[in-house]
Amino acid sequence: MSRQALSWGRLPASEQRLIRLVSRFDALPKTAESLLPHGLGRSYGDSCLNSGGALLGTRGLDRYIAFDRDSGVIEVEAGVSLGEIIELALPQGWFPAALPGTRFVTVGGAIANDVHGKNHHRAGSFGHQLLGFELLRSDGQVLHCSPTTNADLFAATIGGLGLTGLIRSATLQLQKAPGSWIRGSSERFGSLAEFFALSAAAEAASAYTVAWIDSSATGASTGRGIFIRGNHAEGPSSTATPKNIRLPFTPPLSLINPLTLAAFNALYYRRPAATARDALWHWQPFFHPLDAVQEWNRIYGPRGFYQYQCVVPMQDAEGVIGEMLQRIAASKLGSFLVVLKTFGSMAARGMMSFPRPGATLAIDFPNRGAQTLALLDALDALTMAAGGAVYPAKDARMSAAAFRQYFPQWQAFAGHVDPRFSSSFWRRVTETEVS
Repeated sequence: MSRQALSWGRLPASEQRLIRLVSRFDALPKTAESLLPHGLGRSYGDSCLNSGGALLGTRGLDRYIAFDRDSGVIEVEAGVSLGEIIELALPQGWFPAALPGTRFVTVGGAIANDVHGKNHHRAGSFGHQLLGFELLRSDGQVLHCSPTTNADLFAATIGGLGLTGLIRSATLQLQKAPGSWIRGSSERFGSLAEFFALSAAAEAASAYTVAWIDSSATGASTGRGIFIRGNHAEGPSSTATPKNIRLPFTPPLSLINPLTLAAFNALYYRRPAATARDALWHWQPFFHPLDAVQEWNRIYGPRGFYQYQCVVPMQDAEGVIGEMLQRIAASKLGSFLVVLKTFGSMAARGMMSFPRPGATLAIDFPNRGAQTLALLDALDALTMAAGGAVYPAKDARMSAAAFRQYFPQWQAFAGHVDPRFSSSFWRRVTETEVS
């Protein structure tokens, strides 16, 4: 039965059939439709959609297979979420080495998008903690893939957007963590130049670094924000976790607009908590502040929103990102969800991985139709001119020409795509039709 599905950005809606998987040992369904694995649906655009095809729901693949508490090596089925791994492993002193901005991501999805976190300069992206996985191809083959076995498919599947087959299970190397706490500090900065100086100085001593940016600031204040750094630390022995709330409905209009945005950003920048010395944060609000509001994506109203995440080479990052922020502020189309951080020099293990050396800016835009798309095209032009790239997991509208510049290896990757697998994103950026 077909159903309408939405990405996390709540656009675009598309009709597809959902086939729920219950065992990693089952064969792929016999159907003429194209297939695409689908976990928790946290991709913002259409890389997790397969309009006119079928989605293979992987949340039923939720079993732990093995966990070595001495080495931190864990093997799980692909539908297990990163939050569920933390629930099991953290009490034993282990934590994922690379963790994205939400814990509601399956292991299969984390591999397919080669997710990254606040510690890329230390740990790289998700593929760097991946020891191997089992991949089910549409011809029935079950292949073990690792850096030394079926290495080409290993590299193609990391960041491969679920197109190389169905990941059945994966083995990860976790990192040591002394407890549920992060000790660090936060401070205001007044410009992008200050951000880059703070970031360069902090990376030597801090595993995690990230900044919030005020997208409304103009003139001399362009690029101002709050810089946060931290390391895993011991803390109170309490097992209590932060409470979550749920946004119960979708408002008729976006709650993010020029009036609310400017006021919120000014208050957030100047609030006393923006400056903290020797702070102790529970891991959940430190890594995943938005997870505290379930279905927070509804705040953008029925038209949804676009997220734009780009990476720009470091030598041009200050100028290019500064120009982007000036255009965003002038457009009055930004939001309060703006993140700036740097990627380290660790080479990606995935053929189509997004992380690469440079600075990465991520920002949400309420969907206001043509004016939003025009702004995103302008940001694309700046990214392309700088030799940067846009993150497919966050994209719902990049052109085929832009995609091919961002990922010049796409044709080599296409040779590893399973012939029965496809997605709305892949057909859009390769300009192919539904088979």
